Amino acid sequence: MTIPDLHALPASFLFGASTASYQIEGAVAADGRGASVWDTFCAVPGRIRDGSSGAEACDHYHRYAEDVSLMKGLGLDGYRFSVAWPRVQPAGSGPVNPAGIAFYDRLVDELLAAGIEPMATLFHWDLPQPLEDAGGWLQRTTAERFGEYAAVVAEALGDRVTHWAPVNEPNVVTMLGYATGVHAPGRSLMLDALPVAHHLLLGHGLAVQALRTAGARSVGAANNHTPVWSATDSDADREAAALYDTLWNRLFADPLLRGEYPAGFSDLMPGPVADDLRLMSAPLDFYGVNYYNPTRVAAVGTDLTPIAQTPSGDLPFVPVEIDGYERTGFDWPVVPDGLRDLLVSLHDDYGARLPPVMVTENGCAYDDPPDPAGAVHDDRRIDYLRQHLQAVAEAAAAGVDVRGYYTWSLLDNFEWAEGYTQRFGLVHVDYATQRRTPKDSYPWYARVIADHRSRR
Repeated sequence: MTIPDLHALPASFLFGASTASYQIEGAVAADGRGASVWDTFCAVPGRIRDGSSGAEACDHYHRYAEDVSLMKGLGLDGYRFSVAWPRVQPAGSGPVNPAGIAFYDRLVDELLAAGIEPMATLFHWDLPQPLEDAGGWLQRTTAERFGEYAAVVAEALGDRVTHWAPVNEPNVVTMLGYATGVHAPGRSLMLDALPVAHHLLLGHGLAVQALRTAGARSVGAANNHTPVWSATDSDADREAAALYDTLWNRLFADPLLRGEYPAGFSDLMPGPVADDLRLMSAPLDFYGVNYYNPTRVAAVGTDLTPIAQTPSGDLPFVPVEIDGYERTGFDWPVVPDGLRDLLVSLHDDYGARLPPVMVTENGCAYDDPPDPAGAVHDDRRIDYLRQHLQAVAEAAAAGVDVRGYYTWSLLDNFEWAEGYTQRFGLVHVDYATQRRTPKDSYPWYARVIADHRSRR
């Protein structure tokens, strides 16, 4: 397939891939790692679609050198990984596990030897279980422990990690982990989960402080964003869409970029809110955007089809299906223009407050099994990536300062509540043998990267 026209992107544009610790590392009982909320969640029958867990996943903990070799084969500029908090501090505080931090030390050195810039995410959802037992992100103390943990990792890796993203998708943790219970730790608090949002953002701010103290030069964020579409032009649907947009997007972006909550939300947060907002809004070197698809929203009582298995409780909105687009294996609509529009709207809404942008996640799930010869033909993924990279280039041409694109994901992996039923990787993983097989999208992405690099 053809490669996209990316001439609008800067010559220094970074092409990367992203992963997360619990989704690929496995080795959950190895070398002193403590239990995480996802270990506990996966052990509850019915929580994971196929009854699986991340106990082995892709065994990246033992196979990281092979995986870095795959990254080098792609020609990646950067690799975004996450550090497993329970691997570094098994209890979530206190003594550091030397074997745990040594793993990330080896990984970072391997990446640098391959010419790949490391981007470390400090929290990609695997909270140490002892902290959850003490109240988890509902408690301010968890944010404080997170700041201490950030200092530990920064001291060990700060001289070599190029970019840092303290918290991955705090809105997903808040909404799916604590509000609806679809993800770990499985609480169903609905709007009573708002303190979780505040403490995750505070944890981000404390981690930024710790990273800056350690001399980190490039510190950003990794927020999930979705363009929100009103289901109809009715006032009720517009109001419902505006509230959804506030809860999913602005509640998490405004504190970081404006130093304030959307109107009315400061009064709902645990204090001291003004002091905390000053920490949350510390200047960033980049703003990471994770994008998968838009969300269409209607008021409660709509005749439109709700998205399957979307808990709504007593909330005054309902996410509804988006028709008229191709679908991924996850049944998500494929809307490349949504990424362009999202980047442009962030640029327009936040102006000079928006630092340079990186797309820190974007990808698609398709189950394309190996053919009899062992090859994996994933033309739909290639088409998806081509269109979304083109959308990023269009946003750059429209004036957005976008500096990088990290596709999700390098490897097929454990996909949270969906278990191993969804495959996002450029590389196919046979979980029974741990054999890695590059899909057709792998050499295609390598061509895209090489073509752009030739113009540097």
